[in-house]
Amino acid sequence: MQARLLLEDGTLFTGAAFGADGESAGEVVFNTGITGYQEVLSDPSYCGQIVTMTYPLIGNYGITRDDFEAIRPYVHGFVVRRHEVTPSNWRAEYTVDRLLKEYGIVGISGIDTRMLTRKLRHFGTMKGILTTGSQPVDELKEMLGVTELMRDQVARTSTKQLFSSPGDKERIVLVDFGAKSGILRELTKRGCDVVVVPHDTTAEEIRRLRPDGIQLSNGPGDPKDVPHAVNMIQELLGEIPIFGICLGHQLFALACGADTGKLKFGHRGGNHPVKELATNRCYITSQNHGYTVVEESVQGTDLVVTHINNNDKTIEGLKHANMPAFSVQYHPEAAPGPYDSSYLFDDFIEMIREHKHNQPQVSRQAELVAQLKGEL
Repeated sequence: MQARLLLEDGTLFTGAAFGADGESAGEVVFNTGITGYQEVLSDPSYCGQIVTMTYPLIGNYGITRDDFEAIRPYVHGFVVRRHEVTPSNWRAEYTVDRLLKEYGIVGISGIDTRMLTRKLRHFGTMKGILTTGSQPVDELKEMLGVTELMRDQVARTSTKQLFSSPGDKERIVLVDFGAKSGILRELTKRGCDVVVVPHDTTAEEIRRLRPDGIQLSNGPGDPKDVPHAVNMIQELLGEIPIFGICLGHQLFALACGADTGKLKFGHRGGNHPVKELATNRCYITSQNHGYTVVEESVQGTDLVVTHINNNDKTIEGLKHANMPAFSVQYHPEAAPGPYDSSYLFDDFIEMIREHKHNQPQVSRQAELVAQLKGEL
């Protein structure tokens, strides 16, 4: 069966269909990863996007239950040079084609993904429509012209109710803006008592959970579409240690008075070099974002830049000058990608312990009495 991808500039790609029948519109982006296509497909940060893989051979090691980064994939379309129908790997349980069919995701293969990627790099990401139908091109153009890109991706991907992953060490509230499973894995691996909460959880609701620290997760879309999260961070900043990742990093910056803006074509892949300014050390990082913290906007705030991207010099890390809070634009939990930066979770826990050590100690009994009196 034939599939077609039409970009908003009128460029038409024709290839072979795989996955589900139908049509889907979204922002067309590209990922430079050589491996990790399953983690890419199941990363909630791709919600509302048609993802192009620059590596030409996709699906050769199949799909396995253990490699999902979310309970289901959220991409709106999948574009590859070639997809493998007979994977060869002892862990493989089924194919990419079957995964896309199960979740109603349209795929196209056999097109020039190199040409598509060069176009997106030159002109920037753009809207596209991917279809297996036989509509005339003019009709597709009309459909694409009235299509609005999503603005509610965080609400679509966030958990709808609180749940916990018990541990015997620090209690961490993980605010789910579309969190990858890797963040939860890294925290539970360190013995943390993790409580995952929806994106719209208020500061007061978080206080009631009595956390030692707050983890702001990754997530899809424009950080300015989540103003309630900015308000929550502002209220808790300085009271509870905070660590933000990707979208959480951008929300932390907005809460501290900085600004964010859209990148031309974003950073998506597992090989992005990032320099830590304090040590001049370079880390190879996993990244997936279309927005960034505007460098000029950090001036005049209490934020300190800690990391920059070695390719385009955009901000990759921030910390608060006076309060226990820091963030990174990249993914220290990786998946797919290198684990160079997983130490940041250890830094987060160390910051929590230092913050607790510096706080005046209140006995549990006195705290309960104060609660009963309505003073807390």
